[in-house]
Amino acid sequence: MSAPVDEVPGHEHVEGPEDAVRTRGYVGLLLLAAAIGIPVSLAAFGFLALLHALEHAVWESLPEAAGFETPPWWWAMPWILLAGVLVGVAVRWLPGRGGHVPVDGLALGPVPAASVPGILLAALGGLPLGAVLGPEGPLLALGSAVALLLVRPIGKTSAPTAQALLTVAGASAALAAIFGSPLVAAVFVLEAVGLAGPRLARVILPCLLASGVGALVFTGMGSWTGLEIASLSLPEIDGPQRPDLGDVLWTVPFAVLIAFGVRQVHQIGHRVARIAAGRPARTAVAAAVTVGLCASAYSLLTGRSPEEVVLSGQSMLEPLVSDAPSWPLLALVALVVFKALAYGVSLGALRGGPIFPALLLGAALGVLASGLPGFGVVPAVAAGMAAATATTLPLPVSSAVLVILLLGPNGAAMAPVVLIAVVVAFVVEQMVLTQRRAG
Repeated sequence: MSAPVDEVPGHEHVEGPEDAVRTRGYVGLLLLAAAIGIPVSLAAFGFLALLHALEHAVWESLPEAAGFETPPWWWAMPWILLAGVLVGVAVRWLPGRGGHVPVDGLALGPVPAASVPGILLAALGGLPLGAVLGPEGPLLALGSAVALLLVRPIGKTSAPTAQALLTVAGASAALAAIFGSPLVAAVFVLEAVGLAGPRLARVILPCLLASGVGALVFTGMGSWTGLEIASLSLPEIDGPQRPDLGDVLWTVPFAVLIAFGVRQVHQIGHRVARIAAGRPARTAVAAAVTVGLCASAYSLLTGRSPEEVVLSGQSMLEPLVSDAPSWPLLALVALVVFKALAYGVSLGALRGGPIFPALLLGAALGVLASGLPGFGVVPAVAAGMAAATATTLPLPVSSAVLVILLLGPNGAAMAPVVLIAVVVAFVVEQMVLTQRRAG
């Protein structure tokens, strides 16, 4: 029998996860992570409840009060223009520049308290008024900032690594709120920080604990207060027990096309971000006007509500997927074109998260592709969401877990299609990046 690695001469001892969890300091850190999950979930609940209330007021209550059954074609323009001004003020004049630029993905770094007012202004002033972005970016920042405030009193007696772990745990607890699953949040954090081996347990255990405790409080707050909040979800839809050969064969070229398409949308975002670096306020207003024009053009062309182009797309996933046959071809094509353009400029100049609009675009493209012979609606939607998410982040494991859980009862059956789409889209996206860097 060979000796353990840490006993072999020339090999330094590698601390395993069992060593980490046995230490008194690490147990104390886990208790702090559990405690942090409570205030973070309360902050996330308040943020999402306010976001939902503002969105409901602008896009449902006010049009009804004005005598409109649905928002008219011009309704988006004044609101999104106001959003551009508010985001521009936050980015140009407040600490923290309104938060992370969404085209750069998700940020898990510590967020100082001084940046929170600007982040909240950019998020609450932009997202409910029509920015084509999701709430996950501001939620990450909010969770990190709350955790950082709570661990600051113990800063002199704890190691910097412990403080970093607790702020990441706070971000994970905030993500669990919007994804509706502590597991998805923990996987996102795990893959984003790029850890493996013994360090994996050190990071993932506090994240799991903070996310789990936070999810309990977050769920309870909804029932106790009666306030409406929205976590990412899809309805149960009739689908095949498993994908057939046609679904698998269509998934590969479909994922390739989505990867190239989403990459082009992100290129728009990067170009806008470069312009915004020098003129943030004016670029935010110009991007907002572009979003408003896209929404107005969509409404005039299709006769449908401009709300379908603006906002994150979270509330549209359910009606789109559950009633896919009712969508006319023109409306689907117009939705993809105008939503993609509005998403691209929002990524570069406004503030929010990049995941939700990507999921909606992938689902809409899936509904379009389901007209192909042998490609079912559920497999096509699954492949579309998986490929779009994997190209956007790009975090392949997190993308696969998110889409499989989002599909609910259909998730296990559609796992092969999801995994194939994720791998194909991720590889294509990385190849395109490599070629651009080489060029």
